[in-house]
Amino acid sequence: QVQLVESGGGLVQAGSSLTLSCAASGRTLSLNVMGWFRQAPGKEREFVAAIVRSDSATSYADSVKGRFTISRDNAKNALSLQMNSLKPDDTAVYYCAATSGLLRTPPQYYTYWGQGTQVTVSS
Repeated sequence: QVQLVESGGGLVQAGSSLTLSCAASGRTLSLNVMGWFRQAPGKEREFVAAIVRSDSATSYADSVKGRFTISRDNAKNALSLQMNSLKPDDTAVYYCAATSGLLRTPPQYYTYWGQGTQVTVSS
């Protein structure tokens, strides 16, 4: 089993920066891809970014490209999301997710999920 715990959410003003962290425990060697998703009220959960364990290949949603950076420390079983130039539209609950499969964006391909951390961006 794998456990994922997010931290770092909060309330910030538009234009600010925030870093989310995810700590993984358990059978972490099986986690080929780790990523971030978000879900705003009344909306479906959407892909934000993901990173591959072996070669650190990354993928980003168009809406965050150039503003967010995903990184991974395999030795520490840690995942981070650096979020810059935050916008009110970035307001959502952010989830850490992981899978032993290939890098894909639909949430149904991710097996393990954290409980989420709230990010609120005020205008």
